[in-house]
Amino acid sequence: MCWSATADLVAGTAITAIGVACVARVRAARELPLAALPLILGAHQIVEAAVWRAGGGSGPATLAWAVVALPLLAVWVPLAVLLAAPPGARRRLAVPLAVGVTTAGVLGLVLTRRTVTAEIRGHTVGYVIDLPYAVPLVVGYLVATVGALLLGGDRWVRLLGVVVALGAAVCAALWRLEYVSTWCALAAVASVVLLVRGRAPTAAVDPANGRNRPPG
Repeated sequence: MCWSATADLVAGTAITAIGVACVARVRAARELPLAALPLILGAHQIVEAAVWRAGGGSGPATLAWAVVALPLLAVWVPLAVLLAAPPGARRRLAVPLAVGVTTAGVLGLVLTRRTVTAEIRGHTVGYVIDLPYAVPLVVGYLVATVGALLLGGDRWVRLLGVVVALGAAVCAALWRLEYVSTWCALAAVASVVLLVRGRAPTAAVDPANGRNRPPG
């Protein structure tokens, strides 16, 4: 399916509904941020539909999209994974969280000082921002988001990390100028894994002691 305003709207609505289902299945408060991730990513796709409708540019929809894609996710993902993880996994997850907080702080500062512009490029959207220290910021962003998922406390979170990491590589290779948009779309679709995680009846293994524990 070609990406367009309609595609983003349909996909965003479906993923948002999945996010609602994930949140409804939460059994503990510490699981809520992770369960809400599909909700955020689905809403993010709906915002991009508004960017399409506006023909790109630097309007409110473009800025809202950038705020979610850049500083918000850089903090939300590692924090959500850490909170949902068993105690034995939390120490290692403090590293991507610290990187995410630092990266988000810089990205947030950039967004307050520089203009983000969206450009419609065929069936994709490219977002342009004069980003200082681009390579360290991109590395920090990936460590915070993909790294946190790969270090997650259960197999479903790690599976999401693998899918998102592979998607990042593919999107970077195929859509260099539209990388952020295409990768966020893939991450939104991949977050369906979290619905399966919420339904999984099997026990997860706490890496701290190798013993089974109830999921969640």
